[in-house]
Amino acid sequence: MLRESATFDRATIADIQRAAETGIYDIRGGGAKRRVPHFDDLLFLGASMSRYPLEGYRERCDTDVVLGDRNASYPLHLSTPVTIAGMSFGALSGRAKEALGRGASEVGTSTTTGDGGMTPEERGQSKHLVYQYLPSRYGMNPDHLRMADAIEIVLGQGAKPGGGGMLLGQKITERVAGMRTLPMGVDQRSACRHPDWTGPDDLEIKIRELREITDWEKPVYVKIGASRTYYDVKLAAKAGADVIVLDGMQGGTAATQDVFIEHVGIPTLAALPQAVQALQEEGLHRHVQLVVSGGIRNGADLAKCMALGADAVAIGTAALIALGDNAPHLDEEYRKLGSAAGFYDDWQAGRDPAGITTQDPELADRLDPVVGGRRLANFIRVMTMEAQVIARACGKAHLHSLEPEDLVALSIEAAAMARVPLAGTSWIPGQPL
Repeated sequence: MLRESATFDRATIADIQRAAETGIYDIRGGGAKRRVPHFDDLLFLGASMSRYPLEGYRERCDTDVVLGDRNASYPLHLSTPVTIAGMSFGALSGRAKEALGRGASEVGTSTTTGDGGMTPEERGQSKHLVYQYLPSRYGMNPDHLRMADAIEIVLGQGAKPGGGGMLLGQKITERVAGMRTLPMGVDQRSACRHPDWTGPDDLEIKIRELREITDWEKPVYVKIGASRTYYDVKLAAKAGADVIVLDGMQGGTAATQDVFIEHVGIPTLAALPQAVQALQEEGLHRHVQLVVSGGIRNGADLAKCMALGADAVAIGTAALIALGDNAPHLDEEYRKLGSAAGFYDDWQAGRDPAGITTQDPELADRLDPVVGGRRLANFIRVMTMEAQVIARACGKAHLHSLEPEDLVALSIEAAAMARVPLAGTSWIPGQPL
């Protein structure tokens, strides 16, 4: 009887053989594939006798959120707490960036530029656009920075905290190369740390500089990859961030080393309570807003993030799927690339048949940004309504009224990470009874 090894399974054996044959490490896009405690390991306690539910068709459950009102004179007022995470032009096609802007604007939320700068398509279609300020400085333009509605200083990304981004040469077309001041067709690796500061004191100076450049109008975000979350959040808040974006290890990436994606960082579920604790101890929870990303897929995930103390979430991979990536009708073309619909993560290769993660003009033309934007808007509406259904069932008239007391965990690991009781008990692992 054949029995597969738990340690040396077929995927591990294939990785060893590939490394032995090529002498290079594997690079891919997407996020972590390994099973880690996630939001599916939490359940809500709906109202019954001890709590009074709200009637879904007669009683309001609000979803609005304000991001960046700590210091900025023009914070972002969003209709839904579902925002679009930073994804670069270069990693994505120009039409995909336009579609993200269209969809986000239709539902009254924000989108984010990503590495490589601001495109006219994106700015033109985004009512609320967050401009990412990255270590690479690719596409950095002070005029575009002033044109944005908020600025996001990127210190880390969940898929690769401590590492820089990658964009392979086949995606560096003439336009991408011009925006990033790079040679065409040559692999690009972004820096992993900003060149003009080395610690929190320098970051405070940089935040103040960005405020002065924009006349103190724009909110300043700081994005961190989930690792030493408690300390990183405290330092970012003390440095003056208006908003902190926390990206867990399930977050995607355009391209990086597979070993990075699977073995660096911590799950979103584990990081979120640490971030909330850090802000609470500083007296800044809800004053410095917390946006959570990394594996957010539906309204239940959104509601659970709200209950654990987040102010908003950001979606990346889910947004691309909503635009049309990994669509079943493209299965035959995915199979020609050695993959299949539902499995495709070779975004770094630039051969996406959906026309989303590519710079090939023929493939990119397949994406209709109007249709894609409408699909994305529909998806965000559904996410928001699902979260409202859950909040009403818990007796809450606003998503931000959800709280840890509304949750229980299905496993000891999830209970310890989320700091909520194991279902059917009052026990929170690691805390006194």
